[in-house]
Amino acid sequence: MSNNNVITFSDVLDAKEKISPYVHECPVVTSSTMDKMVGRKVFFKAESFQKTGSFKARGALNAVLSLVSKSPEVHGVVTHSSGNHGQALAWASKMVGLDCTVVVTKNTPKSKCEAIKAYGVDLVFCEPTYADRIKTCNKISEERSIPYISSSDDYDIMAGQGTIAVEFLNQVPNLDAVIVPVSGGGMAAGIATAAKAIKPAIKVFIVEPEGKMCEMCLKTGKRLWPETPQFLDTIADGLIVQQLGKRTWPIILDLVEKDVFTVNNKEIIKAMKFVFERMKLVIEPAAGAGVAAVMSKRMASMDPGLKNVGVILCGGNVDINRLPWY
Repeated sequence: MSNNNVITFSDVLDAKEKISPYVHECPVVTSSTMDKMVGRKVFFKAESFQKTGSFKARGALNAVLSLVSKSPEVHGVVTHSSGNHGQALAWASKMVGLDCTVVVTKNTPKSKCEAIKAYGVDLVFCEPTYADRIKTCNKISEERSIPYISSSDDYDIMAGQGTIAVEFLNQVPNLDAVIVPVSGGGMAAGIATAAKAIKPAIKVFIVEPEGKMCEMCLKTGKRLWPETPQFLDTIADGLIVQQLGKRTWPIILDLVEKDVFTVNNKEIIKAMKFVFERMKLVIEPAAGAGVAAVMSKRMASMDPGLKNVGVILCGGNVDINRLPWY
């Protein structure tokens, strides 16, 4: 991994070589109905078909493989997660024979808790605040002498997520733009690094739930978030963290477009319903955010030269007994 506090395209290619034998090359799906609706060709990268049901498997596996190669004596890892990273790290840890502890808040959906537990991890519950997740994680890391692996703010995680862009541009070389849902920013930082290296003119846009403030931060070049990290009030539990990470932030500031798509719960539900009904795919609300962005008025007003638009369907881990429109 680069030691100058950024990730490089070669880090992404190294990650691809390491993880390719174990992860899926996810398909690209299209919808002529969507193309007509938005007046552009839209290509959906279905990471909902990835191992553990989300893109997170890529970064988690790259992180644990890098960890065991650098520290062969390591016996376990710990993280906190709203679900997908927990499942992914649990799966990746099992692959390399590490113990895994995942801290989740008490209000995490039961379906996600059960999915994480199915990988044989130690699940620890904490109070439903971001600060408590961090505190509990740090305590376990210290007591058990096991490293903490961030869901996004980690260069090995970012490099793993960047492999999505390498695949996507191989599958659809004429992409003009990619829309990436953003939480801590690991996927956006990785994808932007790889996509811009392969095709410098490509535009990478992020999409966020209401209240995340990314556009204001990107346009001023400053981290304007309140200093105590907050959870957002959104149905997209995979995008619940308000701040971009300290490590992902400079990469995103440097490489991602300053115009940000902001979507609300109603728009996310409308987008999810479209994908369920018309495309016959199960996606979670975080993936619905990306679809909502492409269906938005803001996209309609964008440069018509952006003819071929990619959207990352980042995951499909939704509780089918509690779909957000019921």
